[in-house]
Amino acid sequence: MYKEIMGTLPLPLKGSVLGISGLKYWKGSRNYTPPQKIIDDTAKITEVDYPEVDAQHLPFKDNVFDWVICDQVLEHVEGNPQKVISEMHRVLKSGGTAIIATGFIAPVHYGSKDMWRFSPDGLRYLCRDFGKILSCNGWGNRIAHTLFFIYGKSRDWEIPERKLSLLHFLATKNNEKYPLHTWIVVSKK
Repeated sequence: MYKEIMGTLPLPLKGSVLGISGLKYWKGSRNYTPPQKIIDDTAKITEVDYPEVDAQHLPFKDNVFDWVICDQVLEHVEGNPQKVISEMHRVLKSGGTAIIATGFIAPVHYGSKDMWRFSPDGLRYLCRDFGKILSCNGWGNRIAHTLFFIYGKSRDWEIPERKLSLLHFLATKNNEKYPLHTWIVVSKK
């Protein structure tokens, strides 16, 4: 999922970045180093945590961010997911980009609550007021589903670099009918 999302972006991201509930996979953390620089060191990063900050009423003026990253949050929003998308649209500058990733097939997982699931079609519908879809898809396959229910947290799996390994094959094989995660990358008109 992240590999395909990153392939649509002009890395590293520059300008102003709003991260809604964490940027671990985007800027790295004590336990995770991204394979390449994703957010430029000069970027102005603003982070808010849901539910402490209501994503349906973001506390920012209109048109202030170049990037909004909402990673694995939308499925937890108690209330109206369309309002969250509308708020992301509102705070983005014209030409800005929203990156929204969400769990699709997963056991109930609390992040305060576990409320929704969105297919790629559902994400396209929610983001219909944006200008251009840069990427919208899902990642998963039947075997990944089985492994997910045994081991959990599929977005933390590392893809082995050896292309001839079974794990590399399983990690990169995608069957659109069996997504574990879905995402959309959209730009504002």
